[in-house]
Amino acid sequence: MLNWISKNMKWTFTAPALVLTALLLVFPLIYTTWMSLHKWSGSSVKAPLWLGAGNYINLFTNDPRFVDAVGRTLLFTGVTVAAEVTLGFGIALILRKSFRGERIVRTIILLPLVATPVAISMAWLLLLEPTIGLGNQVLGAFGIPEQEFLGSASGALWLLMMIDVWQWTPMIVLIALAGLTSLPDDPYQAAVVDGASSWQQFKYLTLPLMVPTLFAGLLLRLVDSLKTFDIIYVTTKGGPGNATETLNTYGFMQAFEYTNFGRASAVLIIFFAIVLAVTLVVSKVRSKVGDLS
Repeated sequence: MLNWISKNMKWTFTAPALVLTALLLVFPLIYTTWMSLHKWSGSSVKAPLWLGAGNYINLFTNDPRFVDAVGRTLLFTGVTVAAEVTLGFGIALILRKSFRGERIVRTIILLPLVATPVAISMAWLLLLEPTIGLGNQVLGAFGIPEQEFLGSASGALWLLMMIDVWQWTPMIVLIALAGLTSLPDDPYQAAVVDGASSWQQFKYLTLPLMVPTLFAGLLLRLVDSLKTFDIIYVTTKGGPGNATETLNTYGFMQAFEYTNFGRASAVLIIFFAIVLAVTLVVSKVRSKVGDLS
């Protein structure tokens, strides 16, 4: 036995981690896939009814609410991630240089990261409450009519994007600051000797050298933004109507409001495929950009 363990040392030590990973990741994925092929209301009396690909076909051919949720999910992710990476990198460039009171400024900027998304959502919900919220009081001071804010079908999703950007831009600031402080000094000293301007140093040195760091931050936020649930559910629960409903909230409603677990499982499997595809595409683009830079 001891000889067998010695010969298979790498498998002996990694086996517990592999088994745990299988239990935590692979089994739920297999079970959800199996459930997505059935119709089941959660009843302990009626067994799940086999539908095959019926749930998937219905979602794509007979459910405009699902199609709209896919569009909102992609819109929410695209806008928030683009804004967070751009703003985060810009703020990091400003904070890179030492100035008076920089520690206080950095602490204030990073404060949104400290609170949980639910607490942030509750705070914004109170601020944007149409009758007693601070938002309309501020607008009223400037003579601007009261707004519905999160009650507006056309503006609620954009306000949720703003809240997400407000909370998660500091994360990109942290990542970008770590990348900026690790840049080598030699290329910049050589550029100064050659007479390069600040813009030329940014364009030909800082930006290319920061590409791997920015892509790492972009990938992290991309996956996280696709999965956003707390902010949307706490503030609007997908409303008004279905104006802010994304795939996450739609799948939640199908499972725990309508007890349609088969359909909810199909939504989650499609959602998993979208997250996986987006991650692979971004990783591929990152590799190509890295080869070019």
